[in-house]
Amino acid sequence: MSIEELFKQFLISKEITTDTRKITKNCIFFALKGENFNGNTFAKAAIDQGASIAIVDEKEFENISSNIFYVNNSLETLQELARSYRNHLNIPFIGLTGSNGKTTTKELISVVLKEKFRTHFTYGNLNNHIGVPLTILSIPENTEIAVIEMGANHQKEIELLASISQPDYGYITNFGKAHLEGFGGFEGVIKGKSELYNFLRKNNKTAFVNFKDPIQVEKTNDIKRITFSDEENTDYKIELIKNNQEFLSVSCLDQEIQSNLTGDYNFSNISCAITIGLHFGIKIDSIKHGIENYYPTNNRSQIIKKDNIKIIMDAYNANPSSMEVALKNFSKFEGSKSIIIGDMFELGEESKKEHQKILNLAEELNFNKIFILGKNFNETITNNKNVLKFDSRTDFESFLLNNPLKTDNILIKGSHGMRLDLININQL
Repeated sequence: MSIEELFKQFLISKEITTDTRKITKNCIFFALKGENFNGNTFAKAAIDQGASIAIVDEKEFENISSNIFYVNNSLETLQELARSYRNHLNIPFIGLTGSNGKTTTKELISVVLKEKFRTHFTYGNLNNHIGVPLTILSIPENTEIAVIEMGANHQKEIELLASISQPDYGYITNFGKAHLEGFGGFEGVIKGKSELYNFLRKNNKTAFVNFKDPIQVEKTNDIKRITFSDEENTDYKIELIKNNQEFLSVSCLDQEIQSNLTGDYNFSNISCAITIGLHFGIKIDSIKHGIENYYPTNNRSQIIKKDNIKIIMDAYNANPSSMEVALKNFSKFEGSKSIIIGDMFELGEESKKEHQKILNLAEELNFNKIFILGKNFNETITNNKNVLKFDSRTDFESFLLNNPLKTDNILIKGSHGMRLDLININQL
């Protein structure tokens, strides 16, 4: 089946799935393969459950049903179909990547744009070579603007995702120490994430740039760009209001905007959303309404109150860069402070050094109690009596049964694989 024929079929069905548990009537099933599964073996089941057609890339499954069609590579065909639909939509696409803050920034941009436009954005973490095509193919035809999050853990991945989503605008939140193993170090992170800038440059598209980030400024000096910062020499001036509030407040165009996010590191995330809103002609009072009604519920800078304890649940993911800013921000909280931090993954040869640096920083910040969880943190060296080591989350939870924490504030942060979000906060 050619892409042209498949695209015509897609415009009729408008539903794509790669999972037979999510079959809807007349959807198109793509048989994808992984290390532990082969979607080709489920093609007949997909047809039996109501799929209009199934796309396979192993010839032996083609003749099982007249509605099963063979292609050379199902994943590449899915990606090519997404490219076709992206061009068909003919609306502005905003591409977003970075080491930290992607999802929060994406959601902030989206709530702002929704004040004026029918907006579609990446749901959950569908931001990889499979998720981006599925996100694009789920965009309703009446959508007026799309926000596409792009994640990567190695070189050339952003290049691929940009070629699929073809963004008219791009934004990189930051370059941090994430996925060092796959990228080959910090310079590799910069090179890999900057593949978005390469696409914008080559296609004469536009970058949104935080003008206080010297690396971003340098990387975009030959690209069309729209800048923001707290300085006068930018396109949009946005200032952080320093008044010791629990949540972040900013000022723009004589409007004070009170967010429901904690941490100065969210200032650039909010500023980007404001900038994009203003660029697309949204009034500042509407932008204020969108941001002030956004509440994080995804274990990212999420504040939970338990009795008289304030818990910062930031356990969706972690790397040395995000861990450092989270600890420094938490150290500014009033009252006693304890931290529960878990291993950071995908750091390769830098892992031992980076875990030690984070523990050293935690000790310097004089937290009342420091609970470190996981194999990597357990290999760190400390003589601090306030540091307690645990092999896993379950070991820590067993400790809590007889040792409830006596503190005013608790920060919980670690890589998603540590599943610190599953800690029973009622035991804290």
